[in-house]
Amino acid sequence: MLRTIRAFWHDQRGIALVLVAVTLPAIVGFSLLVIDMSRVNNLQNDLQKAADSFSLAGAAELDGLPGSWARAERAMATLVDNESNFSTSGRFILTSGQPGGTARCNTAGNISWCFLKAIPPTDGIRITAANQASYLADATQAVGEDETRFIQVKVTPEGFGTLFPVSFLPGGTNHSWTIGAVSTAGFTSGVCEYTPVFMCNPYEDTTITGGVTLEQAAQTRQYRRRQIKLRGDGSYLPGNFAFLASPFGNGANELEKMLADSKPQNCYSRDGVDTEPGQNAGPVENGINSRFGINSSNYSDGPAVNVRKGAKNWDQYVKSNKVDYETDPTKGVGLERDSCQIAGNCTMMGGRMGAGDWNFARYWAANHPTRAVPAALSGTGANLPTRYETYRYELDPDGNPATNDSIVGDASVGGEKGNPPAGAGTPISTPDRRLLYGAILDCNALQASGLKFSGRLTGIPVRRFASFFITEPIRDGKDIFVELVDITGKGGNGTLDNYLRDEAQLYR
Repeated sequence: MLRTIRAFWHDQRGIALVLVAVTLPAIVGFSLLVIDMSRVNNLQNDLQKAADSFSLAGAAELDGLPGSWARAERAMATLVDNESNFSTSGRFILTSGQPGGTARCNTAGNISWCFLKAIPPTDGIRITAANQASYLADATQAVGEDETRFIQVKVTPEGFGTLFPVSFLPGGTNHSWTIGAVSTAGFTSGVCEYTPVFMCNPYEDTTITGGVTLEQAAQTRQYRRRQIKLRGDGSYLPGNFAFLASPFGNGANELEKMLADSKPQNCYSRDGVDTEPGQNAGPVENGINSRFGINSSNYSDGPAVNVRKGAKNWDQYVKSNKVDYETDPTKGVGLERDSCQIAGNCTMMGGRMGAGDWNFARYWAANHPTRAVPAALSGTGANLPTRYETYRYELDPDGNPATNDSIVGDASVGGEKGNPPAGAGTPISTPDRRLLYGAILDCNALQASGLKFSGRLTGIPVRRFASFFITEPIRDGKDIFVELVDITGKGGNGTLDNYLRDEAQLYR
């Protein structure tokens, strides 16, 4: 008997069954835990992808134009459907809706969203009731749509039930919880082939522009016609200009090259531009005047097709200070200045913005003496044509480039023609060779916020990108006389669309 007991005691057959029986609960539990982890990760991924898709679809419509909130809602409601699995609701489709597009925060379908003018600097800062004024777009739709740059989308949390017995864990008393997702996307707008120039918004202070805003000016002929003297004197007041950093270097030669080039190879983002200190009056004059067929720059790739400027020696390729301007306006003048610019008594914008009352009749009679004023330019008063419209008409009266009916070659009473002198090289065929492109900054507001325009600045937000028509060559080395032509975004007329590079991107 003792021998039998000892044999049984030392017999190890079947021990695996004992070990399996002991560890089986742990094996099953671990397996369930792995399955739960996989299921919860899949659910989280489904919800996050849905949130990202909704926010990107909505952000692509946030161009600052009226109706952008409604368009963002429509994009989320019609362009995005995402399927989710493994929640307590089973398999279902996440959807949005269109509740009207008038509120900065709303809910529809399985998501909620808010339109933002800014986002917190780090992921760790959440938008709460305490700080939302710094981030939410204005509740007034017209104002809010203009300043909206981002959209934050939250997916309604979904329930998740575990297979693993959570109640066995310390403190675990529930086999389910909820899982949600948040995504923030923004609309990034930029321009390429732009000159490295910024202007302080000439219409930022409406008390000195007769109540006219930048957007109103771009939309209305009588305001676009106002001649603006862009002054580069180192002060940052409405209507003054300075320079942006160039990717190709920032010396005087590079600046001149960019201003003389018909297609500068650089891009700038509305999210922020870098400024470049310095006045560099010489390079500015040389670069700009080369567009008028003046022998002032070694970097010009050709003059404009129409360089009429009221010069007696129009057919001679001479330096800026050698241009012999006509003094008798009845014999031939360039696109004349506004009356107060001539008299030196303008009142708007510190004396640098005219009233848009240039003497079109005298210009036409002196420069096209054998032609009656065409119907396209026959407006008077508020409908007086802009200088840019006159310039474009001279290039192509019927609006069809194929007919080649340009009247640039008409001789003025004094003999000047609009053709550039032979020594200036082959004219640039684009009609917009005499446009100056630049970023518009709200300099007053930026300085009021504590920004100091001294030295190089980085990441300065842009109000709009704009184009200005250069009405005459620079004569004193620092002031550029221009007319506003168009702006990007709200209030724009679409002529800058070819320069825009718009895209939606995820930020959080």
